[in-house]
Amino acid sequence: MHRDIERRRRQELATLYASLRNLLPPKYIRGKRSISDQVDGAFSYIKYLKKRIDGLSGKRDELKKGMSMSCIEAFPSSVVVRQSLDGVEIVISDSVGAQALTLSKVLQQLLEEGLDVVNCVSSRTDGALIHTIKYEHHNS
Repeated sequence: MHRDIERRRRQELATLYASLRNLLPPKYIRGKRSISDQVDGAFSYIKYLKKRIDGLSGKRDELKKGMSMSCIEAFPSSVVVRQSLDGVEIVISDSVGAQALTLSKVLQQLLEEGLDVVNCVSSRTDGALIHTIKYEHHNS
């Protein structure tokens, strides 16, 4: 009975390590077979993500600060800057009356910050317009 319990425990650990390995980008597990190497790869990836989150949070705060002067003071909006699968998004929710001018000012602010707008999608939801803007840094 003790052997069966231990075998199940090892199988469960192997399954959990496989799940962890599947969550990591290939760069962090390349050629790493031992469990300690995989855990070290996960640790490195988590540290990388933490740095990236901190950097993006700073950028978000800078953008919000810049936009608050040029956009938000003039028009009551909800502005959210967030990481997306393929870059960074700015989501603006507006009452229908002010959306065009607010969107225009946000796009202008992004250009002044040295960012290129890659995509901008607007949709109407519950009497408000939601603008989702994807941008990237200039490739200089």
